[in-house]
Amino acid sequence: MKLLVGLGNPGPEYAANRHNIGFLALDAIAAKHRFGPWKRRFHGETADGFVDGMKVVALKPLTYMNLSGQSVGEAARFLKIAAADTIVIHDELDLPPAKLRVKTGGGHGGHNGLKSIDAHLGTKDYVRVRLGIGHPGDKDRVADYVLHDFGKGEAAWVGDMTAAIAADLGLLIAGKAAQFMNKVGLAMNPAPTK
Repeated sequence: MKLLVGLGNPGPEYAANRHNIGFLALDAIAAKHRFGPWKRRFHGETADGFVDGMKVVALKPLTYMNLSGQSVGEAARFLKIAAADTIVIHDELDLPPAKLRVKTGGGHGGHNGLKSIDAHLGTKDYVRVRLGIGHPGDKDRVADYVLHDFGKGEAAWVGDMTAAIAADLGLLIAGKAAQFMNKVGLAMNPAPTK
């Protein structure tokens, strides 16, 4: 079983924020793979389903970003899911918009959601799917930037990226992170047609 976590903040006022791209990805995955209905548990919302035959529990923590680990830790302990089988999808300032990287372990890079998950899981050895949202260019503008909605011109790539993640998630679930990144990358940057 895999625990698939999307990070974001609860409530309609945050729904289209850059910080909520993890929630947006989970919504696309749950729709594409016809997961069951969202239910309140583990200080979050969960939906269960299967991706290429693997049982997946999708989790959106409703504790607000900085306390995401409370929800993730509770779910992982109750479901007896190891860190290695936990996948966290989150926004990444240090990647350009529409770029995606997957890594296991490492630092939190100042991301408070990851910092909280590290503390509550007691390890950093979970899989991170880093979705690039770009950087505002000034560290003093970061909080305002991540808590603002994506611009109208960004809606297309956000939709394309979350759809590609949902379509190719089976590769990531199977441990084929490099192939997953390549497939999503190709979907975002299709080869020119002749």
